[in-house]
Amino acid sequence: MIEKLLKERDLPPLLPREEMLGILQREIYGNMPTKPIRTEFTQEDDIIKRFCAGHAVASRVTAECELECGRFTFPFQLTVPTGGGKYPLMIHINFRPDNPDRYMPTEEIIDGGFAVISIYYNDITSDDGDFTNGLAGILFKDGIRRQDDPGKIAMWAWAAQRALDYAYTRPDDFDLSAVTVCGHSRLGKTALVAAATDERFAVGYSNDSGCSGAALARGKTGETVADIVDRFPFWFCENYYKYAHSESKMPFDQHYLIACIAPRRALIGSASEDAWANPASEYLACAAAAPAFKKGFVCEDRLPEIDDMFFEGDIGYHMREGQHYFSRKDWQRLMKFCRMG
Repeated sequence: MIEKLLKERDLPPLLPREEMLGILQREIYGNMPTKPIRTEFTQEDDIIKRFCAGHAVASRVTAECELECGRFTFPFQLTVPTGGGKYPLMIHINFRPDNPDRYMPTEEIIDGGFAVISIYYNDITSDDGDFTNGLAGILFKDGIRRQDDPGKIAMWAWAAQRALDYAYTRPDDFDLSAVTVCGHSRLGKTALVAAATDERFAVGYSNDSGCSGAALARGKTGETVADIVDRFPFWFCENYYKYAHSESKMPFDQHYLIACIAPRRALIGSASEDAWANPASEYLACAAAAPAFKKGFVCEDRLPEIDDMFFEGDIGYHMREGQHYFSRKDWQRLMKFCRMG
């Protein structure tokens, strides 16, 4: 069944990773901002010394990045268990600066044995068409972008990679072979871009990312490329706009994004009532990306059902009951998948 459905969508074949990355950056997300010349981190220790009933310490870290075009500074929240040792790390690109947050059950993550960094995406650049603030204002001093210059998703993904730089300054505290980048909705798209373009991430997790994220564009129901570039053109590079109503002409589809995470691991999460994201198209993207991975996508030959968890391959997939939301159940399943690596 899956093979038949993929054949009907007439997807572009997988290419070598560097070729797919080049296409994705040129045609949809824009070229990633360059790495800083240097970055200095300042940590405010023990903002909350006995956080999560004494099981964790919450800190605020500030990253000051020196770029060729200027200096950019942003904060993020760090929560680490108090038990000592090297912890696997979650880097969560978040919609709010709160800790804990309705999309990030910090205590449960800590009790699950993970440290977690939360980056508030608007601290990087605003979620709108203004390219004069935050990182965008540093990159585009005149507010003008070329056709393949980065959109906001690429900038948010860049910040997640800088948080990973910080983790590398603490090799005795974090298991650097077990760092996951995760996000929900547009920030799920961002997490996949961050993982695809930075091989240091062990896992990239997309929760309900849908169109222009984990879901195939060809044959998709719900949100389309035309819908998303009409409402949120600033998320992408300007080259992407030409594919509105023309998905069949794209020299890529979203299985390229998942495949670029190989040979590491990717997890895609869907919600049964999230028709706008279209779980079937997210599921089929996993199947289409499978040949890029050593253990591929191990699933049943059907479309997804509620409470499916296919975690045996290098690509994992799960679908829970409910709506568009980053729930405790999603986090629980993410932690389970990470432990299986």
